[in-house]
Amino acid sequence: MTSPSRIRVAAAPISWGVCEVPGWGTQLDVTTVLGQMAELGLEATELGPPGYLPREPAMLRALLGEYALGLVGGFLAVPLHTEPDRARAVAEESAMLLAACGGEVLVLAAATGLAGYDERPALDERGWHTLVATAEEIQVLARRHGLHTVLHPHVGTHVEREDEVERFLADSPLPLCLDTGHLLIGGTDPVALARRHPARIAHLHLKDVRGDLAERVRAGELSYTAAVGQGLYVPLGDGDVDLAAMVGFVHAAGYPGWYVLEQDTALGPHDTGDRPKRDTARSLAYLKDLVSRLPAG
Repeated sequence: MTSPSRIRVAAAPISWGVCEVPGWGTQLDVTTVLGQMAELGLEATELGPPGYLPREPAMLRALLGEYALGLVGGFLAVPLHTEPDRARAVAEESAMLLAACGGEVLVLAAATGLAGYDERPALDERGWHTLVATAEEIQVLARRHGLHTVLHPHVGTHVEREDEVERFLADSPLPLCLDTGHLLIGGTDPVALARRHPARIAHLHLKDVRGDLAERVRAGELSYTAAVGQGLYVPLGDGDVDLAAMVGFVHAAGYPGWYVLEQDTALGPHDTGDRPKRDTARSLAYLKDLVSRLPAG
């Protein structure tokens, strides 16, 4: 069982507003983001959107080394239901970079092919089976590079809602990235999901969200992008996710992986990074307090 004093805590550039969606908001420079992660005492980062961090392994290793940060893995949102050859090629490129720089996990999301996460076209049976098969093929190629592959249920993708998450778990051997925020917004209780499928939780994104805004997104009253702008994501402990139950459960189950702090945000033109740093610091303090109260294993 993992010792509470030794959990591995990382962050991701999205907590500083760095996102793959065009027009998302101000994209802070790498020096600011990695520098603030290091100042907070975080151990590692995820890769962020393609092209944000260097794609050449030696350059990426050198950059992360300047800030004493490791690399956890990377989030890759690609259409799995169409053009599987292209999806595999993009995934292999990411897997090679991650493996060369000490990454452990390829975090895969079943993108729709549209820009952003506000619309979600219907997916037919043929598309679903192609999605599942492509994800498994990517798992095989990533394993050749020494990486684990997880499927990330994500708002605005083809694996978002509870029935889709359960169907994917039934149809595919891939484990999940349990993202406490995206699951809740999609209508899944993340703690209940973890209890139903403890052996399928292989990566953890810790988020907290405002339940009132999440409900409006589910009901179609508010777009995902607009909800993020209105403060959908909040520091850990300020929202409606039962994080104490989640952390307690995965700890008791012997979860050995990373605890990645992610608080998706969109920044305005005058934001400097002070707010993301402050919010991440609060989340980190909250997590440390939760962990300090867990029974020793």
